[in-house]
Amino acid sequence: MTSADPLLEALRRHCSLDERQLELARRRAELQRLPLHRAVVDLGFAEEEPCYRAAAEAGGLEFAVIGAHEAPRAVLERVPANLALEHRFAPLEVEDGLLVAAFAEPPSLAELGRLRLLLGLRVRAKLCGPAALRDFVRRHYGLGADTIQRLRADASNGAATAGGEIVFDVKGADAPDDATIVHFVDQILSEALRLEATDIHLEPFAGTVKLRYRIDGLLQDVPVPEGLRAHYVALVSRLKVMADLDITERRLAHDGRIAMSRGGAQYDLRVSIIPSAHGETVCLRVLGRDKLLLDLSKLGMEPGQRALMEELAGLPQGLALITGPTGSGKTTTLYALLASARDGRRKIVTIEDPVEYKLDGVTQIQTRAELGFDFPSGLRSVLRHDPDVILIGEIRDRETAEVAMRSAQTGHLVFSTLHTNDSLSALTRLVDMGVEPWVIGSSLVCSVAQRLARRVCERCAELDDSITPEVRAEMAAALGIAPEAVNARRGRGCPECRGTGERGRVAIYELFLITDEVVDSLSAGISSVALRDLARRQGWRSLREEGWRKVQQGLVSVAENQRLTRRLQLSPQSNV
Repeated sequence: MTSADPLLEALRRHCSLDERQLELARRRAELQRLPLHRAVVDLGFAEEEPCYRAAAEAGGLEFAVIGAHEAPRAVLERVPANLALEHRFAPLEVEDGLLVAAFAEPPSLAELGRLRLLLGLRVRAKLCGPAALRDFVRRHYGLGADTIQRLRADASNGAATAGGEIVFDVKGADAPDDATIVHFVDQILSEALRLEATDIHLEPFAGTVKLRYRIDGLLQDVPVPEGLRAHYVALVSRLKVMADLDITERRLAHDGRIAMSRGGAQYDLRVSIIPSAHGETVCLRVLGRDKLLLDLSKLGMEPGQRALMEELAGLPQGLALITGPTGSGKTTTLYALLASARDGRRKIVTIEDPVEYKLDGVTQIQTRAELGFDFPSGLRSVLRHDPDVILIGEIRDRETAEVAMRSAQTGHLVFSTLHTNDSLSALTRLVDMGVEPWVIGSSLVCSVAQRLARRVCERCAELDDSITPEVRAEMAAALGIAPEAVNARRGRGCPECRGTGERGRVAIYELFLITDEVVDSLSAGISSVALRDLARRQGWRSLREEGWRKVQQGLVSVAENQRLTRRLQLSPQSNV
């Protein structure tokens, strides 16, 4: 490779690489037999687009930006998915016998000639890059389109069908063992892990199947190939086999677990299957064993909040409640508290339903409601094992609440969760359960409410100049700053965040400490409004106010904090 190498010169111009980076990329390219521009991307020296722009320029090709391109239906019907995937190109348009196609890598003349024979079309090649191609194929042909095409070909060649759906001979726990279905399930799971989804939803309807991933707290549709409905029974059966469930039973709900690994990381998939009008609906919760944050400093707490939580983990006794809706990160916070309390001198026992993550040095117990082993009975058994710290998965009723509080009063540090909207509502919820105020006051140390907010994507973040005067005034009042000092960021949308403008999540915490004044007020029967006023006088800040702090720091957008914390208000014109 000389200084006159056109690819080298193009990479210098488009990617601003220094000589050291170019030399490292050259070595990697030679060692792994990769194109130089691909080696630069793999090493993280530059983004895909400028590298492939350089490769296109060096090869005399036009670079195609296909992120927002929608290919006409007629083009997609003319070019089979398996052919596009095999030769790694995106069919963009067909006109007068000419196919314009964007390739992931510069094609050879022999490859272009073969495509001309297979398609009966002349081919004009452009370059787009692998990530852009994957996104195009998934959007237009659907996830696993090549696999479904093979299944359809097998069916047309004589595979058994029933009611329009491929079925397999039941061979016990190992059926079905069709390699193509196995591969398609693997594609669904691998794509979910690549996108860092927390849940996978498979929902059958009369003529279609809907696949959705929950990413950063919101469900996103994933295009699926035509013909998937005919193979849905086999797909569910494969998942049942992986979860060690009965594939012949389709009338009852199932719950199971799948252990898997990808790229050296370990995952558990919690499987729930329920019967519906058009077949069995599947939901898989993705639990990454290696991604559990066990460090309080990494949860997104403000310094003062983290100091209080660390002090809480070191208390000899008392009850701490973590509140919030499903999916708000309560389990992660609880496990981080346990990890902070795990000093080797205390015995820690948990009772959960289900046990989601395994913690070394912690005794974890799974409830069995069908056997009469629920939270209250399990907690009574746990107390006979001389624990110092106890985690109760959830307080659901008065009996569990009373046993938990009695435990906190007798020398145990107890952590648990409660489903309430904010930290103050935890007290009124316990009172509504029938727990005496003096019992609450003598055992409850603090209540913590939390939400998971979507982070502004760092790749495409920009200043938000659309803050309304009302929001600016509210932020200024909440943060104690001048209105002109208020600022915020938002994501413009890029391939890194799949056009959403947000990537990853950060927790927002609301802490409420139970003081003697609060205890006295509870005994006197304080109202929710008066309790809020008292808490505010003691320095309590609401989730919305804590969210504005994240907005000011540039971590969360104004729209995201509004989404999480806004409440409906009646206008003067409302007739409600």
